[in-house]
Amino acid sequence: MHSTSYIIRFTLIMTLIVAAVLSIMVSGLKDTHTLNESVYNKKGILSAVANQLGKDVNSLTSEEVQTIFEKQIIQKALNNKGEELTPEQIKSITGASSVVDIDLGKENKKPADQRVFPLFVYKSADNKTYNILYTRGKGLWDEIWGYITLDSDLNTIAGQAFDHKGETPGLGAEIKDNKAWYTQFTGKKLYNQAGEYKSVAVVKGGVKDKDHQVDAISGATITGDGVDDMLNKGLAYYEPYLKKNKK
Repeated sequence: MHSTSYIIRFTLIMTLIVAAVLSIMVSGLKDTHTLNESVYNKKGILSAVANQLGKDVNSLTSEEVQTIFEKQIIQKALNNKGEELTPEQIKSITGASSVVDIDLGKENKKPADQRVFPLFVYKSADNKTYNILYTRGKGLWDEIWGYITLDSDLNTIAGQAFDHKGETPGLGAEIKDNKAWYTQFTGKKLYNQAGEYKSVAVVKGGVKDKDHQVDAISGATITGDGVDDMLNKGLAYYEPYLKKNKK
């Protein structure tokens, strides 16, 4: 039989070996993980212009996603005054080398005057320009977020994509999975006829304002309220930029 000291030494040696192997694996896979995460984020953004792309975003290869971003997407970041930040400012504030790689969950926890707001400008094959805004909020169980595409009038919603961390399948998760629900947002307006910011509300009991309301998901009241709140508050942060750039 082995002594207790032998067993302890053996255990320590094996622990060190396993730790070293895991460290090497993590380090070696870091670049791949970073690339995959970046492509995942980019697919989320492109989902908001899926109609303009005319493609199923989930079927795109990593190379196709990267090509679209290089050729048809301009990445911008704004402060709460609607001013565009330089790459150096973005790096200094967020630590990210590109807008798509900003930790948006972390940014969302900052006060508005210290936050960076991402903006993606997509140029379609027919040379139309669309602005993709980002907003983040709270669902029933965890964070929810969305990319909202505005038409060239910077008012009409031309596309959208929602996602979540842990909403209930068949209920709150429908904000991402139920196309019939989320496509209700297409054609809605952020501003009323008087030019005042109104956003888009998620309502129960039927839509009464066709320009600014969508039907809620049955059985997902809290998630729906979260979408309502994040759109109202989150999109309002882009108002300074929208007002400056409206034609």
